[in-house]
Amino acid sequence: MASKVSLTRYLVEQQHQKGHIQPPLRLLLEVVARACKRISQAVNKGALGDVLGGADTENIQGETQKKLDIIANEVLIEANEWGGHLAAMASEEMDSIYPVPNRYPMGEFLLLFDPLDGSSNIDVNVSIGTIFSVLRRVQEDPTQVDPVKESEFLQPGHQQVAAGYCVYGPQTTLVLTVGDGVAMFTLDREQGSFVLTDDNVQIPADTKEFAINMSNMRHWDEPVKRYVDECLQGKEGPRGKDFNMRWVASMVADVHRIMTRGGIFMYPWDKREPNKPGKLRLMYEANPMAWLVEQAGGAATDGTRRMLDVPVTQLHQRVPVFLGSRNEVERVTSYHTTL
Repeated sequence: MASKVSLTRYLVEQQHQKGHIQPPLRLLLEVVARACKRISQAVNKGALGDVLGGADTENIQGETQKKLDIIANEVLIEANEWGGHLAAMASEEMDSIYPVPNRYPMGEFLLLFDPLDGSSNIDVNVSIGTIFSVLRRVQEDPTQVDPVKESEFLQPGHQQVAAGYCVYGPQTTLVLTVGDGVAMFTLDREQGSFVLTDDNVQIPADTKEFAINMSNMRHWDEPVKRYVDECLQGKEGPRGKDFNMRWVASMVADVHRIMTRGGIFMYPWDKREPNKPGKLRLMYEANPMAWLVEQAGGAATDGTRRMLDVPVTQLHQRVPVFLGSRNEVERVTSYHTTL
């Protein structure tokens, strides 16, 4: 029987055999994974751990926070602030960046995260997850150890050095890329470690599934209406095949389904808030998911541009998102660019 490959062994091989990562990044990713295990434990306790329900607070986006939002955010900060791998962190739940306190050594990386994606599903026991992204700090003068500036985080997605998510469902699954494809790990609760279960995740180029919130149809722009309408026409329509629709209302869960069997995920701009370019956050959700999807052979755009090339101007910048099976993403993107 083949021996199980742990996350640690996988990262060591990425470091020594393939040269894709350096020791500080390997150690950082191990710390993030341990934090995800702690969050998984809190999620699994549910009502027994008094973690359900709202926290009577709002984040910078004006969204009501859940208790688990705050718990997960604190777990990730406490786990990562002292190891010497990071210079600073940024979270969807925090107004600005969180520099590593002076009492701890400062590293060369920046960590961004959505501590608990899909918060609306917490109380109804539907899959939720953590999304994270790692950037390398870029200073004008690398010989100087200056305080971290928010502007240092504003790097386009193609400059990520690692990205991943952890989905808390029937299994706790960690999905990761360091630029060498996508690997999937399942938490072995008896051993307390993540075990490699797929080291070559591939998204089929074609699909018969799409994920979108259909209740917003009346607010969509014409290219999105056209694409979805063609899917709904089935075999009798221009696509010549029947489509199924899926929508979990948790990006992690919807993307994980696409990672395992294909599909397209869409969260477009709509007319409800016309001054906002989209709903999802570029730095905490769109960029890490886009890189994972591309590394698995899929595609990701904002409707007109490759997601990983979108210029970053704000820490909490929002974007429309189209990602998943390459041929479908290219089709809906072409509907935007040919108008």
